[in-house]
Order: sequence, then structure tokens, then C-alpha cells
Amino acid sequence: MEPHKILLPDTDIPEHWYNIIPDLPRAPDPYLGPDGHPIPPAAMEAIFPPEIVRQEMSDQRWVPIPEPVRQALALWRPTPLFRARNLEAALETPAKIYFKHEGVSPAGSHKPNSAVAQAYYNREAGIRRLTTETGAGQWGSSLSLAGQLFGLAVRVYMVRVSYQQKPFRRSMMETWGGEVIPSPSELTAAGRQALAETPDTDGSLGLAISEAVEEAAGRSDTNYALGSVLNHVLLHQTVIGQEARRQLEIAGDYPDVVIAPCGGGSNVGGMCFPFLNDKLAGTSVRLVAVEPTSCPTLTRGAYAYDYGDVAGLTPMIKMYTLGHDFMPPGIHAGGLRYHGDSTLVSLLHHEGLLDAVAVEQLPTFEAGVLFARTQGIIPAPESAHAVRTAIDEAVLAREEDKQRTILFTLSGHGHFDMAAYDRYLAGELDNDYHDGSQLKASLARLPQVT
Repeated sequence: MEPHKILLPDTDIPEHWYNIIPDLPRAPDPYLGPDGHPIPPAAMEAIFPPEIVRQEMSDQRWVPIPEPVRQALALWRPTPLFRARNLEAALETPAKIYFKHEGVSPAGSHKPNSAVAQAYYNREAGIRRLTTETGAGQWGSSLSLAGQLFGLAVRVYMVRVSYQQKPFRRSMMETWGGEVIPSPSELTAAGRQALAETPDTDGSLGLAISEAVEEAAGRSDTNYALGSVLNHVLLHQTVIGQEARRQLEIAGDYPDVVIAPCGGGSNVGGMCFPFLNDKLAGTSVRLVAVEPTSCPTLTRGAYAYDYGDVAGLTPMIKMYTLGHDFMPPGIHAGGLRYHGDSTLVSLLHHEGLLDAVAVEQLPTFEAGVLFARTQGIIPAPESAHAVRTAIDEAVLAREEDKQRTILFTLSGHGHFDMAAYDRYLAGELDNDYHDGSQLKASLARLPQVT
């Protein structure tokens, strides 16, 4: 029987994270403070532990993974690499399709890869409490789990529309001891202002970040933890691509295209960054970030400095952005409803080293159902964006009658997203386009940086 999956032993959990910054074509643009000047590392220590700040600013190519973090990762890592043979057969494609299944983690996604590292460094710094935000709930679940593993209390501001759509994600967080607050809330000035302006708002990741950062900045016993966007988060996620490279070597294969869904960038950084050196060395591997058409940051956003949150509490970051107060439609891929992208992902896209595509909600769920019916795994809506693009690549290979090796991140399972699949199967979903006039208005309100 031909192998369907490639497994690695626990001893193959990476010992280092890969930092892409030394290999970028140019240095990333610095984060800026309210005065328009680069912020010093010490300023970030108001809400982050010192080691996280060092990693955020590091130009060291390989960063050692502490042994307690590797022990925590061993609860689910290394994750399996699957050959999607049933999907290949259904598509009648000459392409080979591989997927890295991050949904085997306790939280059901790739997010714990960074959560356990952040919880560890905060504990070592004497912090006993963390705040964070979450959209679909995967990051909030992951940090709640990590808080239990390292003895930290966790409060999660969950985007209101996802709080309503995904009650069992909320249950997961609470089971692991996390406290879950629908955002916007009355607990913070940012939340109260948003509710006063738009009482029935769906909320957004940018707004939930404002609430979590505001609370962390106001308490000496509390730090903030972020699940995407910042350099240290993408650094921690590179265990994904490192393992995938090793597994493909065992299979005697190498990808022509590497695909990852993109909200803030943690998926893209985790899978694609370890392959970037090959691309810079001249290989023809393509790296592709996939986003929803309703929140088309890389494909329709401006490459400019912007805040990472609605209230402007974060530093200004050079990134592709739709405007920090952009409110995307309430699509079920809640983890992709973010107005901006990682400065590293944005730089790579701007330099032509990373492609970006946007896909609609209905074709995304269509791909998720086909994947479930062929491979048996129901993907999270966020992950189904990568499935959609992998299928499109495989169909193109069939039409061109060309061999092609496709690798993508299945970043999470969809077991807590069945209400969304119910709506799709009942014909109740639509493609939820964003409001073009709202996008134009939000881009007009970008901060002016000279």
C-alpha cells in the first residue's frame, strides 16, 4: 500500500526556531510610536516579557527553543504530513497534494505552537496573568491551554460575532480555565466607545486587540499575548515548515507551490518562511497566501503604516492594511477577519517573493466539503481557504497536463464550526463582500507618517 502519511519521532521536534529577518531582501521597517519615531525595545516591555521583546527585534537566524517549551510541544508535535491521495483521485489530477495537519493539537489548530512559548516566557518573567483577543477562538483556546500548562490566568476578548457563532470554542477556553469576554465590552474604554458608536457591531480583531492591550497596560501583574502578526509569533510557528521540509525529504519530494491561509500571518510565516531561503537561492517554489475576498488585505489593501488595533494603542506597523477601523463582514472564517498583516509577510509580498490570492466564502466551503468527503477531515473555515487554492492548483495541473507538487497547511479542524457548514449545506450562506465605500473611507483615515 502506498503511504498516506509521513510521521516523525518526538526527537525530530525542531530544536530551534527559524528567524527569517537575516535572510530578507532588506530590513523590515521599524515600528513607530505616536511621535512617528521608532519605538525602543524597552517600550514594548510594558506589555511583553523581555525575552519576547528580544525575539521580536532579533536578527539571529536560529533561536533556541527552551526545553520546557519543547516538552509542551511534544503533546502534539511533530504533526503528520499527509498525501491527499483520495482528493487527487477525485480531481483526476496529475498533481501530488500534501497537507501538514496542525489540527491534531489539543486546541485543534496551529496556534498552540506560539501560545506555549509565550506562556513560558511570561511565567519566567514573573507574570501571572495574560490578556489576549481571539476571532474564531483558536488562539484564545490555545492560550487558555498554555495558561494551564504554565500556571497563568488568561482573559480572552472574543470578537462578538464569533462569540455568538462559535459557543463551543468559548466552552473550550473556559474548560481550560480561560475567562471569555465578548468584544466590544463595557470593561474597557475602547469597548465602551465602540458600543456607544455602534451598539449592534459585530466587533473585529482590531477592536478586541485594543481591549486586551488596554487592560494589560493598566495592570502590573498582566501582560498581553498576541496570536499572529508580530515577528516573534511567526518565529514560533516555523516549527511547521521545518517539519514539513524533513517529511518531504523522506517522501523524496519537493513542493512547486506552498500555500497557507492568511489573516495576520502566523500560518504563512509558519509554513512558508522555512522555504524562503530556497526561493532566494533560485528555486522556482511559489509561496502563496490565501485570504477572504471580504477582508482582502494583501490583494486590495494599502502598503502603509497603520495601527494594529482600532483604538491606536499599538505601535504603527508598516504593512498591507485595510485601515485599522475597517469592520469586515461577519464571515465564518473569523480568524481571517483582520485589517492588517504581519510586517514580514507584507514585506515579502511587496518585494514579489510571496503571492496572494483572495477567495470567496461559498467556493471556500465547497472545497471544505469536498476535502471532508475525500480525506475524512472537516477543515476549519480558515483552513478551507488553503484547501480551495490547493484544489485550484491541482485542477490547473490537470488542465495543463503537468505534474505539480502542492503543499498546504491544514491549520485546524472544523469540529466547532459545524453551524457554518449547516448554513452552507442549507444554502443560507453568501459571499459576504465588503463594502467598497467603507474600505475607501477607512483607508482615508490611515495615520499620516512623514
